[in-house]
Amino acid sequence: MKRIWCLLIFATVAPAADAPRINGPKVYGVHPARPFLYTIPATGPRPMKFSARGLPRSLKLDSNTGRITGTSPERGEYTVTLRARNSHGTAERAFRIVSGDTLALTPPMGWSTWYMAYAQISDQLVRAQADAMVSSGLIQHGYSYINIDDGWNVKPGSPDPEVGGAARDGEGNLLPNKKFPDMKALCDYVHSKGLKIGIYIGPGPLTCAGYEASYGHEEQDARQFARWGFDFLKYDLCSYRKLIKDRNSVEENEKPYLAMHAALEKLDRDFVYNLCQYGLANVWEWGRRAGGNFWRTTGDVGSAKAGLWERVSEVGFSQAGKEKWAGPGGWNDPDNLLIGQILWHRKLQPTPLTADEQYSYVTLWSILAAPLVFGGDMTKLDDFTLDLLTNDEVIDINQDVLGRQGAPVWKSGDTEVWAKDLADGSKAAALFNRGESEADVAARWRDLSIRGKQAVRDVWSHTDLGEYDGEFRARLPKHGSRMLRLRGLNR
Repeated sequence: MKRIWCLLIFATVAPAADAPRINGPKVYGVHPARPFLYTIPATGPRPMKFSARGLPRSLKLDSNTGRITGTSPERGEYTVTLRARNSHGTAERAFRIVSGDTLALTPPMGWSTWYMAYAQISDQLVRAQADAMVSSGLIQHGYSYINIDDGWNVKPGSPDPEVGGAARDGEGNLLPNKKFPDMKALCDYVHSKGLKIGIYIGPGPLTCAGYEASYGHEEQDARQFARWGFDFLKYDLCSYRKLIKDRNSVEENEKPYLAMHAALEKLDRDFVYNLCQYGLANVWEWGRRAGGNFWRTTGDVGSAKAGLWERVSEVGFSQAGKEKWAGPGGWNDPDNLLIGQILWHRKLQPTPLTADEQYSYVTLWSILAAPLVFGGDMTKLDDFTLDLLTNDEVIDINQDVLGRQGAPVWKSGDTEVWAKDLADGSKAAALFNRGESEADVAARWRDLSIRGKQAVRDVWSHTDLGEYDGEFRARLPKHGSRMLRLRGLNR
């Protein structure tokens, strides 16, 4: 009965109010004089009308779609009041546009092809996933990137006519394979949905799956990506490993990423830059210097030799100690969210994680201020997975403008408490039980560096739990968690 009770608590989430709610980040970084695209994420019944007070003159808002387009304004900070209205009410939210040197002022949110298709991808698959990000409502909660991973271009030496052939044209420009007949048209399609689109390649001769990569063509490839209209680049180390003589050398590991960053900086488009480097030479210490907006700190979370939970736990909790290098513009990346329908044992099927493990997964990634990149099939989203991905109180903690990565404040055996300071002065706390049986876990005020009475809210169930003084204690199932927001009552 205890197990059933736990699941009911999490599943009984208050239904979305009919009045609009504006979601997603409260701050947005751009470079001046670049193409601008931002869709206001707002939930509530449609039709909905949008307006914006204080919008820079170089930008325009479509009042029906909530889509802001144009050219990013001159250097400076612009405070805009976003407004969404439907027949049930009106919502307003302050939104800060920072035009300067820094992108990704909050952790990027989106989706990637890899863990649902590996290299077996196509134009049609990407378009279908973009459609699903919109139709499922994920776009209304701040998810905005449709990222193409390995397998989009030519695989040298392949006998498969769809992916083999010449990797570059006579001028050395990258060619997509036959499953991607028109990359610019694909980018235009994704943009027409109010979304952004990402591309993948690596600094070595070949990608991880053996497709053409950028070695010796960095600037040329960056220009090609910009001509097509991409907004994001994942740069995956892969075959470049063979060119590194000393895997512990920061200089050798940093070199290819600096080269591509220099190429991206010359473009007339903004590119969020993901360093997929697997944590070599402590990439978290220099990833920002190499131009990265987020950097992989470990190997693939999907490379589980045992169970997926064991790998998620290993990767996620290993982020402790890396928090001082994360913040606005540069984030530690423990890899994607492998929930929903994913490739598991090379078959598209439901994640092997239990419900409690999935809550712990998303809770940990959120308090870590990790990028929220979903790895499952968006065309096959079930209600449970959709609820996990669209809890706006959880997303608010991940997207908090202060940009702090959460860190452990207490640990005993298999139980841990992590905390994250938030911009409004409140505190996020996550209680975890990594053990194989139920356990009591207490968040103590002295560990959280707070004092006095606190209003405690369970953000997963949208429930105010009451006023507590000194500690909050919960009994957690195996691999279970609770995520709280605490507000002092004597401030």
